[in-house]
Amino acid sequence: MNYREAITTITELLDDQLVVCANGLISRETFTIRDRLENFYMIGSMGMASSIGLGVALNKPSKKVIILEGDGNLLMNLGSLPMAGSLQPGNLLHIVLDNEVYASTGNQPTISNVVKLEEIAKSARYTNVKKVTTNEDLKREVVYALENDGLSFLLVKIADKEEQREIGRVTHNPEQIKERFMSATD
Repeated sequence: MNYREAITTITELLDDQLVVCANGLISRETFTIRDRLENFYMIGSMGMASSIGLGVALNKPSKKVIILEGDGNLLMNLGSLPMAGSLQPGNLLHIVLDNEVYASTGNQPTISNVVKLEEIAKSARYTNVKKVTTNEDLKREVVYALENDGLSFLLVKIADKEEQREIGRVTHNPEQIKERFMSATD
């Protein structure tokens, strides 16, 4: 499974859920695959998707909120996991696409091959923690998390290391991203 396959599978399952997309390739892939008002595309601020997603989940408890980020992003802000665990928003699904590299900056290795991010999430008191390696398992676990309450963490192992390729950028400016997303939160 690669980034595109994983993001395609996830976005095909969405209705009106709010999605905070980490900066870099994740925002760009999500924008290219399925641009939605409910997607908040981060332009910069590496590592902050989990904090922003947590804030949205706490302020919009009637909406399911999804954080979509990579292992490199999560490693930049591990403190967001215990913060979410302590606050226990039942409407938050935290999805980490783990390819063991900083894909947006040239595929430098992260440490997620030795530090088990799903174990950190368990320790941080996430109530539903799963690790998936196949598209079928990804689909099943996303459906489960979307249909059930509870603070959820889904680690998606990305096996196919992709060569850097050209992918379009998010064409909305930051103000447009904010306005679109705010209109979807009502």
